[in-house]
Amino acid sequence: MLDDNTLELTPASADASFRSYWRTNHAGQSWIVMDSPPAQEDPRPWLEIGARLAAAGLHVPAVRAHDLQEGFLLIEDLGSTLYLPVLNDATVDALYGDALQALLRMQRDVDTSGMQSYSRDFLQRELELMPEWFLRRHLGYTPSCEEWDVLEAGFTVLLHNALAQPQGFVHRDYHSRNLLVVDGNRPQNIATRQPTPGIIDYQGALIGPITYDLASLLRDGYIAWDRPRVEAWVEGYRLHLRAAQLIDAAVDREQFLRWFDLTGLQRHIKVLGIFCRLCYRDGKPGYLDDLPRVYGYVIEVAARYPELAGLAALLQRCVDSRDLRQVAA
Repeated sequence: MLDDNTLELTPASADASFRSYWRTNHAGQSWIVMDSPPAQEDPRPWLEIGARLAAAGLHVPAVRAHDLQEGFLLIEDLGSTLYLPVLNDATVDALYGDALQALLRMQRDVDTSGMQSYSRDFLQRELELMPEWFLRRHLGYTPSCEEWDVLEAGFTVLLHNALAQPQGFVHRDYHSRNLLVVDGNRPQNIATRQPTPGIIDYQGALIGPITYDLASLLRDGYIAWDRPRVEAWVEGYRLHLRAAQLIDAAVDREQFLRWFDLTGLQRHIKVLGIFCRLCYRDGKPGYLDDLPRVYGYVIEVAARYPELAGLAALLQRCVDSRDLRQVAA
């Protein structure tokens, strides 16, 4: 992509997929080389969704060059300051304010024509990752027929909730490890802050529930905030959606909070499965460190809704006093 034999690559980051990222310098500027093996991670969806986001004014990495056959892309370096390590009580309102503003722009302005939908079958397959990888592989627990009935009843509630909401652009991984504090957007430089964070890892975007990305951000699997604070952010965002006419004025605080809670629950049930699959199938045991937080979300939210109390009780019986961070034999 560049005719420069002096270039050196240093690791920039890796993600939960087969992609890897490498930092290099050329002509006095830092760039990122994305290695996206086409057989495992076709780079074309990343390019296509990125173009939609950029057209809507969102800050995604600009692409200088690409070789799609080999799976290499030379892209803008957004820096290495993820949201996660700089989020704290003093910075969270400003940083989340930017992230929520960007989210509203995504949902309002991104062209979704021709995009696939977050269908019932797709959502169902995600939910089924939990019994396969979390219960069976991680906990060594095989549900009985009666327990499968409890799981399926809970999953049906979550599926109905997801499909009943207004549908729009969904990033699907909109959280603190996929948002970057870019130059001029640091908390201490409020006056020069750019209007949006740097956004990455959007290649899996679909058309889906309007609260999905909101739940990904505010019920982050890597950092947690107290419920009153989260509910205040959720209510503020509901009002922004209403003003943008993305939800009906009749959608009140209680209904929107239920959408948010149960959409987040569907996501976290999926994540229990994904984190375990990353450990046992992909050799990435570090993801188990975050299982207790995700499991805590699942139990806390499911226990709030009578129709999901059985699901919460079943999972609590399965986990019992186990340390979820420990790799199973």
